[in-house]
Amino acid sequence: MKLKKDTEDDIDLDELHLEETSGKTTVLLRTHERINGELCGEIQKMEAGYVELMLTTVPEMVVDEHGLVHAGFIFSAADYAAMLAVNERNVVLVGSECQFLSPVKIGNIVNFTAKVRHKEGRKRNVHVVGFVYDIKVFEGEFKTVITERHVLKLKLLDDGDAL
Repeated sequence: MKLKKDTEDDIDLDELHLEETSGKTTVLLRTHERINGELCGEIQKMEAGYVELMLTTVPEMVVDEHGLVHAGFIFSAADYAAMLAVNERNVVLVGSECQFLSPVKIGNIVNFTAKVRHKEGRKRNVHVVGFVYDIKVFEGEFKTVITERHVLKLKLLDDGDAL
């Protein structure tokens, strides 16, 4: 499988965002194209509605002299995996329910899998699990919404509304 970054010019994609070239199926990456893979994980496998992501912990993630990795980095990788499983240009996280089941330390490789479990209109629920070897360190349910436009370009308040 080969990943290819999608562009605004691609207008004839089907719902699965796949491209067939030379007998090989390519998944077009439609979201989070500029994310830092060193801090959020590297894509290992990507299919429609499913992704495998690998996070290699690095010194910048450590919080103490014991080498404990901050849970925020684990959450960030899990969130990234969920966004990739949805793989829509304007997908945003609107909620999550997560459990951090075991600590992660420097040098650990966390393997995440994310799978879209429920679709309703523009809403997607994605189940994500993370393992270090065979130890489950993370499990979560991510609620996402696909917006018509980029979330920073949406008009969320009327002109007369104050913040």
